[in-house]
Amino acid sequence: MTGRLKSLEWKNNVLYLLDQRKLPQKQEYLACTDYKEAAQAIRTLAVRGAPAIGITAAYAMVLAVLAFTARGLSGESLRHAFYAAGEVLEQARPTAVNLSWAVREMEKTFDSAEDDKRCETLTRRAMAMEEEDKQLCHSMAVHGADLFSGKKNLTILTHCNTGTLATAGTGTALGVIRELFRRGQLSAVYADETRPVLQGARLTASELRKEGIPSILICDDMAALVMKTKKIDAIIVGADRIAANGDTANKIGTYGLAILAAYHHIPLYVAAPFSTFDFSIPSGEHIVIEERTPDEIRYMGNTQIAPADMPVFNPAFDITPHTLISGIITERGVISHPDKDSVANYERSISHG
Repeated sequence: MTGRLKSLEWKNNVLYLLDQRKLPQKQEYLACTDYKEAAQAIRTLAVRGAPAIGITAAYAMVLAVLAFTARGLSGESLRHAFYAAGEVLEQARPTAVNLSWAVREMEKTFDSAEDDKRCETLTRRAMAMEEEDKQLCHSMAVHGADLFSGKKNLTILTHCNTGTLATAGTGTALGVIRELFRRGQLSAVYADETRPVLQGARLTASELRKEGIPSILICDDMAALVMKTKKIDAIIVGADRIAANGDTANKIGTYGLAILAAYHHIPLYVAAPFSTFDFSIPSGEHIVIEERTPDEIRYMGNTQIAPADMPVFNPAFDITPHTLISGIITERGVISHPDKDSVANYERSISHG
């Protein structure tokens, strides 16, 4: 695999995942031939980013049905095993709704496919999801950049990683930033390091440097001072789940940025596609927040930085209330000042084509 970094690739019934745990030091791909290997890759952050996780799950379910049919399963036994594989994948990262959305899509495809064409039909659906994500990234980038029409020398702050490593395309929030750079409107990007796993330092910084986008890396706790002194024009972040009222779950630290942005009168935008919305929950209070291993905080890489028995609280995400979000950038446009009515209108626009 050569050329631009890609989060994943499907080739000859093997799912190749760029092992993001090893970036930026090493560029290595995991070859997954079993859905449980893909689930483990999701669980351990070898692949991450809500859209990329969803696409990974779709291909993993193809791997599952290939394995089950090779074992001679058919009929209800095959369906039961297939749905059980979906449950394993869903539990790998419970907060990212793209994961459960992809599993549901593959289950619907399984149930509607002809028995002798099931593997082929599922593969086509997974490949279509990947292509759809590329198109969605492009549409979000255009709509997001259009928010800044006529403005020059923009300075944007972003958090976590929302680029090619988190999606199949150019990214969600980072896709917008890329488009602003392409249009000649961008002066600089400030990238939070994003503790504790450092997705901003390891991944976003790597993407920005690789493409020559002017950027500065900062520690998370420098964001307030940067907002005060560096004339930040906007904060653009991604999302892992968006409730029906616009409350948004994103990487831990986003809520703090939103509060700081409100104090400094800086707009905060969330970039996310339809698959990131969970219309079944009325607000962010209903979003289950994943808690991860304490060693992500006790260690920096392989170096212990805290007592081994120190109690740790390590939520992977936090919830930003919709009242602190200036707009949600989607593939259909921007939901300005999101609330339950504007999000419901967006759902209807998608449902009615």
